[in-house]
Amino acid sequence: MIGVAVICAAMGIGLSVEGIYQDRFVWIFGYGLRNDEDVRHIERILKTASEHGYNGAVLSAGLDRLSLQDEDYLRRLEEVKGICERYGIELIPSVFSVGYGGSVLAHDRNLAEGFPVKGALFIVENGEARHVPDPTVRIVNGGFEEFEGNRFKGYRFHDRPGVVSFVDTEVKHSGRASIRFENFSADPHGHGRVMQEITVKPRRCYRLSIWVKTEGLKPEGCFRMLVLADGRNLAPREFDLPSTTDWRKVTMIFNSLYFDRVRVYAGVWGAREGRLWLDDWEIEEVGPINVLRRPGTPVTVKSEDGSVVYEEGRDYAPLIDPHFSFRDVDRPAPTLKILPGSRIKEGQRLLVSWYHPMVIGRGQITVCMAEPKLYEIWEREAELLWKYLRYRKVLLSMDEIRMGGSCAACRGRDMAKLLGECITKQVRILRKFNPEAEIYIWSDMLDPNHNAHADYYLVEGDFTGSWNYVPKDLIIAVWGGRPREESLRFFADKGFRILIACYYDADTLDDVRGWLELAREIPGVRGFMYTTWRRRYELLEEFGDMIWGRR
Repeated sequence: MIGVAVICAAMGIGLSVEGIYQDRFVWIFGYGLRNDEDVRHIERILKTASEHGYNGAVLSAGLDRLSLQDEDYLRRLEEVKGICERYGIELIPSVFSVGYGGSVLAHDRNLAEGFPVKGALFIVENGEARHVPDPTVRIVNGGFEEFEGNRFKGYRFHDRPGVVSFVDTEVKHSGRASIRFENFSADPHGHGRVMQEITVKPRRCYRLSIWVKTEGLKPEGCFRMLVLADGRNLAPREFDLPSTTDWRKVTMIFNSLYFDRVRVYAGVWGAREGRLWLDDWEIEEVGPINVLRRPGTPVTVKSEDGSVVYEEGRDYAPLIDPHFSFRDVDRPAPTLKILPGSRIKEGQRLLVSWYHPMVIGRGQITVCMAEPKLYEIWEREAELLWKYLRYRKVLLSMDEIRMGGSCAACRGRDMAKLLGECITKQVRILRKFNPEAEIYIWSDMLDPNHNAHADYYLVEGDFTGSWNYVPKDLIIAVWGGRPREESLRFFADKGFRILIACYYDADTLDDVRGWLELAREIPGVRGFMYTTWRRRYELLEEFGDMIWGRR
């Protein structure tokens, strides 16, 4: 078939799509079916798709939390299903994410992967044990009050004093000065950063905050705070700061893991123009904010010398954060309530251990793959998915799994095998209701040329070899902005069938042409998916015609 396609392409003959690619999909993302307008948008996309050779629509819209949806959502889903049938397009659900665990966490937020805090100090007073932060952990000159010329005391560096970074005594959040960054073209990388090295304690949770002001800063999103230790980023966060904004506080937490020294950074990377001010930079050890409560994230309370382990329900009430919020961490931590008749005495010093989640990027939260409750939820949701959609194809949303191996449920596990086991269970669950279902999956966590390797974000473990532990009849949705020849050949050599998921919101389809050229050379490619993350469907027609062979 591939040979015929190559010959016909060389002769300028357009084969029918049925003769070349059996999968011609459009990715429908960003429409949560929360209002009727979402249905109208999807209908327009499907009408265009039907006119340009597409035969499948992969829908990402909370389809693995159907048990939590209201009647209006289910009505809209039925409307979308009917529209697909009318246009002859198969509706393909996208479900079961671990890396972006919002659907699972809607069922139980405690299923988030957690980092351990070990042996943090609490002191009992008036029937409550309160966390006591380490007073030695601080940022020196965090208010930027001490300086000589344009150089601030206490910092390992700040970029190009007097050229990119300046003392500003006119614009400040508090005190007499702030640090201002501008003239970014003077730095070959567009950097404007400040850095300090801090001594911390291993396996503790810290909150880092700074006040930020911007004026015409471009590109948006270039501001960062980083926490680096031995080259590893302990807090891979991104912040959506407007190009121009008055003073606002930016806050995040991080876990020190096994490190006792970290380097904290704040500023811009790759800035092109505008100005940025920073002031009142602070770090503090924090207590059990967003404490996770599940079998794999136990809470432990010990005497200061470790000789006595106290019992929840007998000595202290369950440690729960009543204000649990993944995104709001700028608040007090809950206290540990001491119960009547407890062995814990007034004034006693305790060592408390717990687990907390992490937000990555702009809001990504990973789920623990080793917790049994996860699969119970998925099985219930798969039954409903079958009830409402009678699926024949499903895409597993198993991409960008950026935490794992850190809670008691998965610590010490071979992360490649654990990932493979998770995917295998997902396939079995879906095929319990439709044994003939074809299962697609994003490629990156099974691809050594992409994310299937060691030292991946905050994962404590190695995903190398994950491809050896998954069903061989999976169809791999290979993705990436540029054509990934090494990835396509890797999966083809392993005998997997391939769907190419390309486009990614560019102004042209130049990269798609590169993917098409590769597809003609590599066996096992069964189709393409128009993939947009910004709801850019302007090139849907051209993409479909290109895959169809009309262009």
